[in-house]
Order: sequence, then C-alpha cells, then structure tokens
Amino acid sequence: MINKERAKEIIDRFREKKVLVIGDLILDRYLWGEVERISPEAPVPVVEVKEETVNPGGASNVAWNISALGASVYMAGVIGDDESGKRLKELMEERNINPITVIDENRPTTEKTRVIAVNQQLLRIDRESRENLSTEISRMLIQEVEKSLKDVDAVIVSDYGKGVINERIMEVLKKSGKPVFVDPKPSNFHLYKGVTTMTPNRKEAYECVKMGRTAPVEDVGRRIMEELRIDTLLITLGAEGMALFQGNNAPSRIPARARKVYDVTGAGDTVIAVLTLARISGATWEEAASLANYAAGYVVGEIGTATVEPDTLYKLISGEYM
Repeated sequence: MINKERAKEIIDRFREKKVLVIGDLILDRYLWGEVERISPEAPVPVVEVKEETVNPGGASNVAWNISALGASVYMAGVIGDDESGKRLKELMEERNINPITVIDENRPTTEKTRVIAVNQQLLRIDRESRENLSTEISRMLIQEVEKSLKDVDAVIVSDYGKGVINERIMEVLKKSGKPVFVDPKPSNFHLYKGVTTMTPNRKEAYECVKMGRTAPVEDVGRRIMEELRIDTLLITLGAEGMALFQGNNAPSRIPARARKVYDVTGAGDTVIAVLTLARISGATWEEAASLANYAAGYVVGEIGTATVEPDTLYKLISGEYM
C-alpha cells in the first residue's frame, strides 16, 4: 500500500514534527535468566537471573517510539514520589523524551516486572494504583499539558486504565484543535467521543461496544465509529493484520508483516506512534496504516519493549532489511 519512494518522503518529515503523549507512565523492568530445574517447593521453574534491564513502558513507550523515529516528543503523566519514578524520569530524558511529570505522593509509580527465560515471558509482577487522579493532581497535570499544546502537531492518548485519563483531561485535548489519536482502554470508551481516530486491538474493539466475539469485525468497527462519531478507525488484528475504516467505505484489510513473533509487548504503542507521525507528515490514512503495520511487524520480533528507527523502517518497506 506504500512504495519505498513515498515512504522515504514521509519518514524524512518525521524529524520536523512535535507530538504530545499523555497517559499512564509505567516502568518496565525485565529479569533475564535461565531455567535448568524445577523448584522442590512447588511445581514451578527456578529462574537463575543473569541480567536486569529497565525501560520506559506504557505511555512512555509510545513517547520512546516517537523519539526513536526522530521527532520531538513531550510526555505528560503522573509518577509517585519513589525511586521507580525517579528512574523512569531519568530513562525518558536519556531517550530524548521531554517529561512533563506531576508527582503524586499518594500513589506508587506503576511498575511491571517481567521474568524472561528460554526466549519467553514466564511471569509478570505488577505494582500499581488504579485509582483516579485526585482533583488537585489532575488540575496540575492539565496546567502542564496546556503549556505544551500550542507547540505540538498532534496529541496521543495512551490509556492503560491506571487513572490518568479522565473527562477533564479529554475535554482540554479535544478543545485544543489538535489531532487526537487514542490507544484506548475499553472501560474509558465513553471519554473518546469526537477524537481523530482510535487504534484498539481486536479484544479491545469488541469490549468497547460489548459485542460478542462471533460478530464480524466490520460490524464492530462501524458500531465504534457511530458511537464515537469519528470518521477513521484502525483495528489491529494480530496475525490477520489490520482493518482500516474510513467514512462509509468498506474497511481496508492490511496483511500482517511480522516475520516472527516473540513478544507482542508494546506493539500497540508502536502502531499509534507511527500512525500519528505518518499522518501529520502528509501520509494518507492508508499509507500511515501501512507504515505502522511494517513497524509493528518488526517490534513483535524482539523480546521486550522495542522501538524502530527511521532507517530500519525504510529498509523494511524497501525489502532491504535482513
């Protein structure tokens, strides 16, 4: 759906763009190890940890994807008054992300610890709060967001359902006049009415409109568009690729590009990052979705949160990537 000359033209414009990401900040921690025996205490594998890594996760992984693609990015969110929050802020700065963080002393920084062995994830441990932000913290965050809105070309809402995205914040974003791209949480579906587009995966799409899994994805997409009053929708379908809905046209099917699938962690973050950047860089919706599809196919072949750089994205499209 996109040739290499057109792809290069669009990708080259990424460096001129500025994007604001707002959402739930997460510290992704990985424990990498080996399994050689079963515990005598319980029928579970014993993982001998060889290495530990930390990366920006959740909404900050979206921001990392934007930065890796060469654009300027601001990351607005909430962290706790703890070591994880400090480390996450440091990680963002190291990756050329401009953090706009509000510290909430009454909640921990969300942290996900994944145990990886034998090239697969064995266990995930979460530390988090799902409580909505207090009125005061929300007000402080909105104040910071409003300062950045005038300088950006688009806004990405990365909603992981940890309490940051609420009605007040969404109203500010929608009234800004900037394109608003949403990676949704079905429980907050009612907040997204009137946004530019949304990028749910199959499970999220069906949950958003409470339709049974036997319903055709075309019907699900139409229902979402009607209820949100939006003209464009991209549903990611895993091994089946993507379905792009535009207006009253039949949805376009985009085949999956993954050569191998080791870890789908963060694939949705990559999709919305590339889709947004491509669209504000002059791509049609079909071209933007195609670029996002190539990028997602690359990151699911990596274990853990991963990003794609402009040169790699171009090589994927031109067939030069080995």
